[in-house]
Amino acid sequence: MVDWPEITRIQDGSFARTRFFWVRHAPVRNDGGRIYGQRDLSCDCSDGHVFVALARVLPRDAVWVASNLRRTHETARAIWAADRNKFAGLKFQEIAALAEQDLGEWQGLNRAEFFSNRKPTPGSFWFAPADERAPGGESFADLVARVRTAIANLSEAHRDRGIIAVAHGGTIRAAIAIALDLTPQAGLAFATDNCAITRLDFYAGEGGQGWRVVSINHQPWEGLAEVQPAGPEIARPEHQKLV
Repeated sequence: MVDWPEITRIQDGSFARTRFFWVRHAPVRNDGGRIYGQRDLSCDCSDGHVFVALARVLPRDAVWVASNLRRTHETARAIWAADRNKFAGLKFQEIAALAEQDLGEWQGLNRAEFFSNRKPTPGSFWFAPADERAPGGESFADLVARVRTAIANLSEAHRDRGIIAVAHGGTIRAAIAIALDLTPQAGLAFATDNCAITRLDFYAGEGGQGWRVVSINHQPWEGLAEVQPAGPEIARPEHQKLV
């Protein structure tokens, strides 16, 4: 059985440890080359070995949550189906605050054309700098703010538990920025590949509170023939990548 290593030992009873296992949804294949953001598209869960690997390493007794978008629901159910004995009878709580960034009027635009009309910026392959709000939508900084509230609520409701949160690339980048106390812009520097796990532990007690980053973008199927690279919502088209 594969288990997660304990990176550090804190005095027993001094802190409650709430473990967040963030899982990005499986790849979206039916976007037609268009920006989808919060559009409710399905994902491709056909790579069975990926879900077997996820089922093997994710904890049995965790609380499951997902965004309000179907691709996270489909991903969670594909993990459960990969080990029906381990995850029998589970349900997830749907939390809209864990949805991808609302890209407003950019949603539905041709992705390649969108990027061809924007200046590439070093260190980020997102749609815009963190403080730029999409017309009729959100900025990445807005996303960080709502994810911060969701994490605080989950930490309070499920103190000292494991929480498996099936979410989105932007959502997970926001969670990393929060754990590391980074600016929203700095949070955009992280890769969050499809189906990869990011493990962030929150410690709280009389001595204060803080985060420990256990892993980022862990792919438990690594070494196998196929990988799940970052999907198009966080990967700039090849002709637009910086050299």
